[in-house]
Amino acid sequence: MTGGIEGIERFDSPGKGRGLRVTRGFKVGDLLFSSPAYACVLSVKERGYFCDFCFVRKKGLARCGKCKKAFYCNATCQKGDWAMHKLECSAMTAFGEKWCPSEMSRLVARIMARKKTQKGPCLSERILRVDEMQSHVEDVDNERREMSEANIAGLCQFYSKNLDLPDHKDLLTLFSQVACNGFTVEDEELSHIGTAVYPDVALINHSCLPSVIITYKGTCAEVRAVKDMEPGDEVLISYIDLLYPTDDRNNRLRESYYFSCDCPECHTKSQDKVKLKERKRSEAFESDVVSNMIRYARKTIREFRASKDVKAPSELLEMCEHSLEKMGAVFDDANIYMLHMMYQAMGVCLYLDDDDGAIRYGEKIIKPYWPWPSWRWLTGETTNM
Repeated sequence: MTGGIEGIERFDSPGKGRGLRVTRGFKVGDLLFSSPAYACVLSVKERGYFCDFCFVRKKGLARCGKCKKAFYCNATCQKGDWAMHKLECSAMTAFGEKWCPSEMSRLVARIMARKKTQKGPCLSERILRVDEMQSHVEDVDNERREMSEANIAGLCQFYSKNLDLPDHKDLLTLFSQVACNGFTVEDEELSHIGTAVYPDVALINHSCLPSVIITYKGTCAEVRAVKDMEPGDEVLISYIDLLYPTDDRNNRLRESYYFSCDCPECHTKSQDKVKLKERKRSEAFESDVVSNMIRYARKTIREFRASKDVKAPSELLEMCEHSLEKMGAVFDDANIYMLHMMYQAMGVCLYLDDDDGAIRYGEKIIKPYWPWPSWRWLTGETTNM
């Protein structure tokens, strides 16, 4: 290791395995530590808007003279990225429009290239080496195994000339490590702009009542406290979207990370009632009516996600409108499933330049969050003003 991180130590967390805890106090907003990416990749759709090396949004980026597809702030950024970009530059030129590796394959290629040239632990590995990241390869189901196989095929097709690939078993392990430990890099608007691996940050365990959040400054991850912390407190982040009710959160955790959360909120489910708010009427809905509508909502959200890349925007908007009409017979507009589909509808309207539609959905979305006391459950805060 490279000397550890001041104020942070690795320990065995009861019931969770490896974790991080603080050795001194931190206040809300304090920076616990920051970490450069071990490896990162800018999403293809963001090229031309962000620098491929430093992930800074900038107008007038300079284009790579060979492939014409990578963009940089200046010659310094282009030179800094060459060790990674050379894995793709000639291949993009050779394959042209047929060059289409997944973002996961692109990131794995960069990790492999970094491993080959690296002589010792780097600043991303002050506590945990990249090879020590958990893989859960033995827990991967058939669907995820098929995804890994497809990613491996893409890696072999587009990178075999520039990389010495390990055997198939090691590749499966590496893809599983990245699937469990990769981070979505976001810009200041919380939009996905790329994917990265931060070994030290990957040591942080999950809780639905987190003590820290991860923000990004370019390709650097910053770990900041969202509550006061005392020496010995575990550093905890949320791996998932906390807006959703307990069962949804734990289903996502089991699907993606192979565990269920046992935090106090998951035991009490204290926020589920407001998140699953029903329409007001003289008689309460029967439990099976509500249960069936929850199943419908979950199914619809899954189908919408799967359809985003294959259906036309007008079809997606129709899906939103139909589901909102059906769910609205049982759910209040403040119900999280209603809000989810309204948000998707607003996004489609913006894409279609339908400003009136976007405003209409936006007003519905913001209504439950105002005034302040009605949306404090988003942060888990229940103390009286």
